[in-house]
Amino acid sequence: MGARRFLLAGLLAVTGAAGSGQAPQATAPSAAAAPADDPFAWLEEIRGERALAWARNENARTLGELQADPRYQANYDRALQILQARDRIPAVSMRPDGLYNFWQDAEHVQGILRRTTLESYRTDDPQWETVLDVDALSRAEGKTWVYQGMQCLPPEERYCLVSLSDGGRDANVVREFDLRERRFVNGGFSLPEGKQGVTWEDADTILVEREWGPGTMTQSGYPFVVKRLHRGQSLDQAVEVFRGTPDDVGTSGFVLRDSDGRAHGTGAVRNLDIFHRQWVFFRPGGNVVLNLPGRASLAGIVDGRLLVTLDEAWDAAPGLHFATDSVISYDLALWERDPNAARPSLVWAPGPRQTLSGVGTTHSKLIVDILDNVRGRAFAMEHANGAWRTTEIALPRNATIGLSAASDRTEQAMFSVTDYLTPNSLYYWDGATGQLERIKTTPARFDASHHVVEQLEAVSRDGTRIPYFLIRPRDMRRDGSTPTLLYGYGGFQVSQVPAYSGTMGRLWLEQGNAYVVANLRGGGEFGPDWHQTAQLAHKQRTWDDYQAVAEDLVRRHITSPRRLGAVGGSQGGLLVGTAITQRPDLFHAAIIQVPLFDMLRYHLIGAGASWIGEYGDPRIPAQRAWIAPYSPYQHLTAGRTYPMPFIETSTADDRVSPAHGRKAAARLAQLGVPYYYYENMEGGHAAAANLQETARRLALEYTYATRRLVD
Repeated sequence: MGARRFLLAGLLAVTGAAGSGQAPQATAPSAAAAPADDPFAWLEEIRGERALAWARNENARTLGELQADPRYQANYDRALQILQARDRIPAVSMRPDGLYNFWQDAEHVQGILRRTTLESYRTDDPQWETVLDVDALSRAEGKTWVYQGMQCLPPEERYCLVSLSDGGRDANVVREFDLRERRFVNGGFSLPEGKQGVTWEDADTILVEREWGPGTMTQSGYPFVVKRLHRGQSLDQAVEVFRGTPDDVGTSGFVLRDSDGRAHGTGAVRNLDIFHRQWVFFRPGGNVVLNLPGRASLAGIVDGRLLVTLDEAWDAAPGLHFATDSVISYDLALWERDPNAARPSLVWAPGPRQTLSGVGTTHSKLIVDILDNVRGRAFAMEHANGAWRTTEIALPRNATIGLSAASDRTEQAMFSVTDYLTPNSLYYWDGATGQLERIKTTPARFDASHHVVEQLEAVSRDGTRIPYFLIRPRDMRRDGSTPTLLYGYGGFQVSQVPAYSGTMGRLWLEQGNAYVVANLRGGGEFGPDWHQTAQLAHKQRTWDDYQAVAEDLVRRHITSPRRLGAVGGSQGGLLVGTAITQRPDLFHAAIIQVPLFDMLRYHLIGAGASWIGEYGDPRIPAQRAWIAPYSPYQHLTAGRTYPMPFIETSTADDRVSPAHGRKAAARLAQLGVPYYYYENMEGGHAAAANLQETARRLALEYTYATRRLVD
């Protein structure tokens, strides 16, 4: 995911740079009184004895049936072999003392944080040094710790704030760790469990947002009060430095630093909703609210320029207009003197069917990667003589390109390159010399020689052309007989781009089947406007687009309703829920992962209120009128034939509560409609806390899909 995007999978600006999680579990919004006509409201009590007993009973039934299929064990073994393969590319971050990687395999179930040198990493057999063993820590403390990342103090980056979650929840603990000594710091910063964010201000000071007592959490369950905590202080000694409002999604502190680690300001960002934010800088004479549009983000400092990305068009001054999706910059020295008097200038703007995918910086260069008609490109930019000079990095075309690592100390960076049928490759780039070299490639995990990829288009209900990728057998008969899974997301400006999946290829494509990825409105494939045209009152367009792709697959005789399955998770789970309630005739299978389902109460369940900016507020009658026609839970009705869905959730998901999936399954049972339901007791929003749990989830899904669409 790009750090500049907000998505249902996480609220990066709320949680801070630690990659940690959100607000304290104990104070996430509890379910309000349920309507009298909802007989399954008790399933919203996530850890209630009756609800847990119900989930365990459902698990026993589902596992009993699917794991009894002889194909399940083969699917599990293949998936686990791929997930634990030692020859997969280890993703790294570039730090002053080396390259860091978090690694899980058969011996390291919870994982290890390890490091190596660039020289060693470029070899076929890097020599790694273990820095933190999460399995050993879990055993010592009697926990199932899930590593959620660390934030290190620049410029040395020796001392880090490590975030650990018990079982994969968003709520975590934060502890100070010494990378050089490879141990937690005695008497160092240590924060108890909570949905919280932390930011280094200096070696002895951090900014913390978390629950500070009654009335300090938003209706979404996130903190809105930021305090300054000095080394040696207890939490009750922290001093408040900023306060948002309970109506915000959440608030987090930040420190703006350049590539040398120098701080150029401290402030807070208020997330007014999931897309709009207000940036506030702390100044001696009083706080300054930055003159930026609501859908703008600070993106870093390079070459003495402050970078800002725009997710909406902006008239910054008379005669100074910037298009949606632009990157702009300010002279840092002028900006520091008076942030709102400095005049911005254009760095990059999208062309037709282009969108900004991500930005990053080396020591003195800006890296921009974009989608050009859903294909990746990357550029290096540097500011000199009052202008930006742009050089395209000669990475493979017709592939997905992502900036995977960049160094603050040098001009070095790494890029991942992938597509649906080509294993992932990693390219090393040195911006100082122009050197570009492929240094790692993942071995093929499945035989792709019998498949091809096509980019096709369907026509949605309002006439909009919706692109989609079809991965199909090369010799596919166009008689509608090909078992096909249709994946979609369509929300929160998240782009679905070509990516290699060894497990999908091995467990699905190799059997002669097809897989489809739809680029629906609501996503970000063609920029913020592609998202905003299917948001709030127009969310039905996302559901229409998905159903149009399904109809197009049938019209082209690629598959048929008997052989077509719907797949999606989170927002995509809602997408599949609308598909089977609005057009159950189009599908024979539905894999519904960690879904939203009861959209008339979603704002009261888990962190649901934070997504009002995407869907609308059911408490407002005019907006409830947008939502009620598609809310899947209310549209599961008697007398209809549904495609026997497989619903997956996690008890530990404190972001999208398992209550949605539970209630959907219970409603289906009440109607006498067959279904499968599985609730992993750990795993959080990923529905899996380790590779073994991921392999189990995949094996269950593909065994189910085979039974429904192939048999």
